[in-house]
Amino acid sequence: MGRIKSLMVKRAAKQLLESEHSFNQDFEHNKKILGQTMPSKPIRNKIAGYIARLEKAKRNPRVIKPKILEEDTEPRFRKEY
Repeated sequence: MGRIKSLMVKRAAKQLLESEHSFNQDFEHNKKILGQTMPSKPIRNKIAGYIARLEKAKRNPRVIKPKILEEDTEPRFRKEY
């Protein structure tokens, strides 16, 4: 438990990684970069942690399951019975 991130955090992190920011595996470094633009402290910390996790997965694929590195798929809807 504790590693489930909301879709908003995942999308924001992936968009930020595609931009020109210089993120790395260090949470504190990523937090400082995001602190310049993001006013919300809890969301900033979640996104910084998720970005650090994705950067670790890029360098060592065995750290995190490969599914995290894949692109988001379309949202899944529940079947109504």
